[in-house]
Amino acid sequence: MSDAHSLDALIQALRRLPGVGVKSASRMAFHLMQHDRPGAQALARALHEAAEQVRHCDRCHTFTQDEVCATCLDTRRDVGKLCVVETPADQSAIERTGAYKGLYFVLMGKLSPLDGIGPKDIGLKKLFERACDGLVQEVILATNFTAEGEATAHVISEGLKARGISLTRLARGVPIGSELEYVDLGTIAHALVDRR
Repeated sequence: MSDAHSLDALIQALRRLPGVGVKSASRMAFHLMQHDRPGAQALARALHEAAEQVRHCDRCHTFTQDEVCATCLDTRRDVGKLCVVETPADQSAIERTGAYKGLYFVLMGKLSPLDGIGPKDIGLKKLFERACDGLVQEVILATNFTAEGEATAHVISEGLKARGISLTRLARGVPIGSELEYVDLGTIAHALVDRR
């Protein structure tokens, strides 16, 4: 009975991952137990170490093992630009482009009154303090183009306008390589409004 309990506990733990249902979790658990016990042990160690050692950067709030992350410590970064993103995954996506050389502030979420997530829950006070440190000249709002992301960007822009900070928002538009007849109408409309 304890063997079945341990396997069920593993399946339930795997279900906590986004997009993983009962079937996927079961498939992963059975694979690890049947074909890759060393992989299961390595996964367990990595999860344990990450849970114990990964924390938030004191400056930008992203994940790091140190008090301040490597990006914030990089003297080659433009301290006059601060890009605001919702998650470390969003920060990573922007970094992979190689097009941005400024610093970041990671909200670790977005405003969502229906879910009880307000300004205090995503660290807006800390963001405003960081943006007004005398070094930041431009805040780039790179929240997602969802209703919650737009609301978050609006609240941030209103709070920073009152402090005299220059604000920009990521552009929306037609993806490179796409044909207009296959692009959704909302994207085309935004591309027309935001044209340059």
